[in-house]
Amino acid sequence: MTIAQKPVRNVLLADTAPLKDIFSYRKYWAARFGTAPFLPMSRAEMDVLGWDECDIIIVTGDAYVDHPSFGMAIVGRLLEAQGFRVGLIAQPPWQNADAFKELGRPKLFFGVTAGNMDSMVNRYTSDRRLRSDDAYTPGAEGGRRPDRAVIVYSQRVREAFSDAVVVIGGIEASLRRIAHFDYWSEKVRRSVLIDAKADLLVYGNAERAIVEIAHRLASGSKISELTDLRGTAFVRSSIESPWVEIDSTRIDLPGPLNPPLDPYAMPEQGQVKKTGVVDGAVQSVRFNRENKLQDRRMTVIRMPSYEAVVDDPVLYAHASRILHVESNPGNARALVQRHGQREVWINPPPIPLTTKEMDRVYELPYARIPHPFYAEAKIPAFEMIRFSVTIQRGCFGGCTFCSITEHEGRIIQNRSADSIIKEIEVIRDTVPGFTGVISDLGGPTANMYRLACKSREIESACRRPSCVFPGICPNLNTDHAPLIELYRRARALPGVKKVLIASGVRYDLAAESPEYVKELAQHHVGGYLKIAPEALGEGPLSKMMKPGVGTYYKFKALFDKYSLEAGKEQYLIPYFIAAHPGTTDEDMLELALWLKQNGFRADQVQAFLPSPMATATAMYHSGKNPLRKVTRQSEDVIVPKGLRVRRLHKAFLRYHDAENWPILRQALRDMGRADLIGNSKRHLVPNYQPLGTGKQSEGTRRPQKYQAFKTQHTGLPSLPTALPKKPVGRLRRPKPKP
Repeated sequence: MTIAQKPVRNVLLADTAPLKDIFSYRKYWAARFGTAPFLPMSRAEMDVLGWDECDIIIVTGDAYVDHPSFGMAIVGRLLEAQGFRVGLIAQPPWQNADAFKELGRPKLFFGVTAGNMDSMVNRYTSDRRLRSDDAYTPGAEGGRRPDRAVIVYSQRVREAFSDAVVVIGGIEASLRRIAHFDYWSEKVRRSVLIDAKADLLVYGNAERAIVEIAHRLASGSKISELTDLRGTAFVRSSIESPWVEIDSTRIDLPGPLNPPLDPYAMPEQGQVKKTGVVDGAVQSVRFNRENKLQDRRMTVIRMPSYEAVVDDPVLYAHASRILHVESNPGNARALVQRHGQREVWINPPPIPLTTKEMDRVYELPYARIPHPFYAEAKIPAFEMIRFSVTIQRGCFGGCTFCSITEHEGRIIQNRSADSIIKEIEVIRDTVPGFTGVISDLGGPTANMYRLACKSREIESACRRPSCVFPGICPNLNTDHAPLIELYRRARALPGVKKVLIASGVRYDLAAESPEYVKELAQHHVGGYLKIAPEALGEGPLSKMMKPGVGTYYKFKALFDKYSLEAGKEQYLIPYFIAAHPGTTDEDMLELALWLKQNGFRADQVQAFLPSPMATATAMYHSGKNPLRKVTRQSEDVIVPKGLRVRRLHKAFLRYHDAENWPILRQALRDMGRADLIGNSKRHLVPNYQPLGTGKQSEGTRRPQKYQAFKTQHTGLPSLPTALPKKPVGRLRRPKPKP
């Protein structure tokens, strides 16, 4: 596939024009058919609706749940609100093209997505083992979607209708828009746009782009002409004038805004620092920001080619850094990366939705239940979110191992409190099985609602990857008052007994607002609250861009204080990552000792999974730190690779599991810490091995004595049936009875 040779329209000139509301378009003529109870999944449903064809067909790897927590439902209902007839093909058998012909050829285009999750993350563990279940499938049945689903689905669409327009999107396509390291094959793969042979890729939250694509195709435009849309990527064979190319290696050091806090920050208002290398010496010049913005309008950054990053991990890390530097919608430039004889062109990120637009998106006529096709089958992902409400999008945390910022952006998109309250009332009055408990008010994080930069001008110029690392930016508004008021309004609604917060709390931000912690602890926690310190050591924390343990203690003190005031016995559940770049064996040992000292016993362990396009993945692949300028001599990063070391780091997190004692004993001896092997409280692991666990050559003891030892030295049985009277840390919760 190649894009017709036409000059690309100016991507950034539109930035000076008034932003067009996504609901302000003139509706397509098919709006006369009205709203469908569910988007049709069969010809029979189309006949009932009076349709002879679909305008747009969405192909997804998830079961169809008509709920705003599912991407296909949001996009489908949004396009329906524009007047288009939208059909849906959910989890089609991919072995041949028959299922892709079910609804016929769409008049405008196929929209292809792997679903709410990346198909590889969905199907494989961090140890590359095949998962047996899939939360987005009826009955949690595994194996209902293919590996690299976007590619496979797109190929089957081409087999079914060779002349159809194919637009790919969702998180899988979004995170693979450039050449990317693929953990499951341990190699760098091409842009998914090339492999899927798609006409266009939309990345991030794609409402603006997908609405514009639909209306322009409906008005007669060709897909090859849609090259000016933010949040899209496409393929062409060359770059024509008047575009000016800039080599990415010449823009790798933005100047500081609040030096020396962060290498991505910008200098004082109105100026930018440009840095280059001349004769081996760093040269810096200042120039007017306004002139630079003028230059951006017809500037494209030339990234290292696919062939170059395949052969050179250092260049891969550099390319990853550039992609993240150019991620702010206020100052990002177009990117281009050559793949063989073709160019993958990536337009700047989409402009975030306004509160008014967000409200209307979430107030569309969702049925809020799975399609009747699934009858009484349970879909675990739906069961988890059926009584939850999304209040925001985006995350400015910038954690290097997380894909939220790369996908949704770092600018928080908020709904109004009135719209959120209205949705809670809809759940209360219409959703079957509601018992009075709202399971979550949140989003990517629980407490970034209405938090933003104090200055729009600074926000549009900033290049920091995080607003909260290495410390909370002084330009960030951390006022939790709007969120506190929302919580109080929600729990005061008639018929609402409890409003829980299940999204992860960003505790460094929460600690800035004791009033918020009080509201949270006394009214919105059901005994346990999830937070994510992720690590203790400075090495891994600096590579994760996470706060130190001192912030955790500050939050814990507030949480315990207000829980005690309310007469509640509540516990924090901290989560940690094993084998993250920057982590040494000594770091994991320190963490294991901290867990034992604080009485935490992890039931499940999260090992680092290098997801495509994440900054930590670039560290994993290259051994370099792309949070700073990447050169041959730049900072090296320790990377725990291989099954043995990853298993060891996970074992440290589950130091209490007898299956892990042999590997831990050997590691402690190798580290010169044999003093931690013994049978007293001060030891990490005992010097015996229970029957039926680990290696029998280590020495054995009867399981009854092993159980007595655990109870004696931890104060806890292994599977408590009730909360203890005194806090002792994280506990295993008993499984609910069916």
